Amino acid sequence: MGSKDILCLFDVDGTLTKSRQKIDRNFEQFLLEKIKPLAHIGLVGGSDLSKIQEQMCEDVVGSYKYIFPENGLIAYKGGVLTHKQSIQEFVGEEKLQEFINFVLKYLSNVTLPLKRGTFVEFRTGLINICPIGRSCSQKERDDFEKYDKAHHIRKDMIEAVDAKFPDIGFKYSIGGQISFDVFPIGWDKTYCLQHVENEGYREIHFFGDKTDFGGNDHEIFKDGRTIGHKVLNPDDTKEQLIKLFSL
Repeated sequence: MGSKDILCLFDVDGTLTKSRQKIDRNFEQFLLEKIKPLAHIGLVGGSDLSKIQEQMCEDVVGSYKYIFPENGLIAYKGGVLTHKQSIQEFVGEEKLQEFINFVLKYLSNVTLPLKRGTFVEFRTGLINICPIGRSCSQKERDDFEKYDKAHHIRKDMIEAVDAKFPDIGFKYSIGGQISFDVFPIGWDKTYCLQHVENEGYREIHFFGDKTDFGGNDHEIFKDGRTIGHKVLNPDDTKEQLIKLFSL
């Protein structure tokens, strides 16, 4: 198996890299030397381009066919910016401020083992909400992830926000270790498919680790336009690629 009418789309965090860490050099070499000659490669992440660049190679835009930061609200094809959409233009400043104010008030009443800084991160296509604060250390991230699994901090917060704003048209998605994303309905990772579905691909394979309901890979994993692959970690991604392409 192997043809340039096949596209392999990859989530980044937890799929190509360990959470918020740099991709293993040997794995990246495997992608570029073994997979890239057989199929086009695209990366789709909830993070902005700078975070994807931190985790992948520096020239990530020039190294892969497609780069879709922020679920494809920003799109690069062949190293060229081809699409850009913003949440503030779509929703409007007044509604956004009302939403952010409620989130900050809610977080002020949540007691955790620790809190750091940057609880609301405003991106082009989404708002990222982090109860512990994004400026925490890796150990603090790991500890919060365990705490959240036991106490459902993010899940409970999503339910509260959704109840407060039932008609705002937002969707909520837990991804990574410490935060969840907020974006207009339809602006999940399936958004990026509009950039590739008419490019003549016979098969579009998607690889992601958060494919269960509520995870930020779920919608694109289940989408009828893709062949979904649930992975456990970067090592598992590599093993599944080896089987898929009979390497």
